[in-house]
Amino acid sequence: MTDVRDPHGTLRGALWIGGAQWAGKSTVARLVAAAHGLTVYHYDWHDARGHQDRRVARRVAAGVAVADPAPDLVWSARGPEEMAAEVLAGFPARFGWVRDDLGGLFAARPVLAEGWGLRPELVAPLLDTPRRMVVLVPTEEFRQHQLRTLPRAGAIGARVSDPARAQANRVARDRLVAEDAVRGARRLGVRVIEVDGTRDAPAVAALVAEQFAPWLAA
Repeated sequence: MTDVRDPHGTLRGALWIGGAQWAGKSTVARLVAAAHGLTVYHYDWHDARGHQDRRVARRVAAGVAVADPAPDLVWSARGPEEMAAEVLAGFPARFGWVRDDLGGLFAARPVLAEGWGLRPELVAPLLDTPRRMVVLVPTEEFRQHQLRTLPRAGAIGARVSDPARAQANRVARDRLVAEDAVRGARRLGVRVIEVDGTRDAPAVAALVAEQFAPWLAA
């Protein structure tokens, strides 16, 4: 019987790159896809744009404010532990929207899905083998290097009253969310690749392509 949530087998045949922000997931996915003729599903793009109507509808159903909270409430009013817990609690619903997106997509080659919301514990039920997924995380040293050298990495993209506090909260939150992804991956036998800056993006992409080799050769 055909799975109504995966009528084309796209979910069962997908390859997955999860992990932390600032690990190069999007760049690596583009390189692997270009080399092997794959379609890439960019989680961040769909989550920020295509899923916004669903996010608003979910808020309405829950009886909470429809508008996004003020930037200070998001980045400054709470500690990183509370921020990370909120992000992690929201991932399952958001992954349901990813499943809907991919379930309606037909592709002759495997779809390569990448994004920080593709958590190992959410993806695992769709996998016939853990080898279909990798988790990319930056080392702490490499993350600090990015913060020093990349303007986009070192600033909050919203107007807040205390930029230093907001940025510190964001960095700490991202670290906690990344650590959770690593724990989940190791518990489920999913490979973790640490990005430390000693390999450039093509070299990391080569590691990922080696991981996915059984499905790239066809």
